[in-house]
Amino acid sequence: MFRTLQNPAVLFVTLAAAGILMVTMGIRQSFGLFISPMDMSTGLGVATISFALAVGQFAWGAIQPVAGAVADRYGPRPVLVAALLVLAVGCAVTPFVHSGFGLALTFGLLASIGSGAGSFSVLIGAAAQRLPLESRGAASGVINAGGSFGQFIFAPINQKLIQGIGWVGSLWAMAIVALATLPLVFKLTDKPAAPHPQAEGDNGLRHAVVTALKNPSYLLLHAGFFTCGFHIAFLVTHLPGEVNLCGLPPSVASWSLAIIGLFNIFGSLYAGACIAKYRSKHVLAVMYASRAVLVALYLVAPRTDLTFYLFAAGLGFTWLATVPPTAAIVGKLFGTRYLGTLFGLTLLSHQIGGFLGAWLGGVAIVEYGDFSWMWYADIALAAAAALVNLPIREAAVVRPAAQPA
Repeated sequence: MFRTLQNPAVLFVTLAAAGILMVTMGIRQSFGLFISPMDMSTGLGVATISFALAVGQFAWGAIQPVAGAVADRYGPRPVLVAALLVLAVGCAVTPFVHSGFGLALTFGLLASIGSGAGSFSVLIGAAAQRLPLESRGAASGVINAGGSFGQFIFAPINQKLIQGIGWVGSLWAMAIVALATLPLVFKLTDKPAAPHPQAEGDNGLRHAVVTALKNPSYLLLHAGFFTCGFHIAFLVTHLPGEVNLCGLPPSVASWSLAIIGLFNIFGSLYAGACIAKYRSKHVLAVMYASRAVLVALYLVAPRTDLTFYLFAAGLGFTWLATVPPTAAIVGKLFGTRYLGTLFGLTLLSHQIGGFLGAWLGGVAIVEYGDFSWMWYADIALAAAAALVNLPIREAAVVRPAAQPA
């Protein structure tokens, strides 16, 4: 797998994109840790804070096709610089708001728009346009692993910061980290993108989007990715609450999130290798089916710290490892010319599911006192996602010819 990344220029682009994603995703995936201390400090209530995070889930997805389209038109550098600045501002000003509307604006919209504009659609698109075809699958796995590594290191760091200097100080620290990431943007974009000759049948961005939205395989891919968003947003937002319901210390939640990130590093790298050997739709079907099985096993297991850690390890292997095969299918169907935009639209469907997962989790805990119905919905949706990927019309993987001895 890594043989295609041995060229220093290829590796440099890949690691720069992975480093940016490590920060934007690491910060964003730690937001669930702030719910309890923020509630205790502001008295806004879990449902109000959950709604702000749900707004953030949708905003993170909604900005993806917009950021991707701007990057496709003007290049990724201005988009990524603006993304990190907005992320820093969102984190820095959140402690100064004292209403649900203000929280939705800062913690929900600003922080998530910044994180989203500096996320998968722009970074994978920017890398793909600067890398040879044979390196893209492996590079997408490494870039995705960067986001997982961010979750692995930022979750425990934020938990320690919250305990040591409070949630306000922790958010300000995250703003500083976002600003410190700006030099990586210039490193990533130093190498110009490969030129895109005007191919026959290329009638521009609007035509590409309209054509894609009429493609049944593209829509099926969206349906499966919707479930992925529901599942991830529910867990990353409400896993700390589930841990609390089980009478376990907050450290179990932060370490569970870290374990998810750690194991998704391996899962992302493995996914990058798999899409070079197998059809991506089959990789996705197996991933989604495994989630349904893991949640069912969790529901019948004793609620101990070991159970949470094992559950986190199992889920982590497929957590965001769905991104490389999903991006690969979009690239196979439509090429890389408008990959930032078209994959951004796929990520929007992911975050519509994310909005519902984060918000309905808060509604469930307020109305029913636990997350039982959310777990049942998660199983059903994961099973459905496994099935809807199978009819996708994806070209067979082309294996390189064996070299003569």
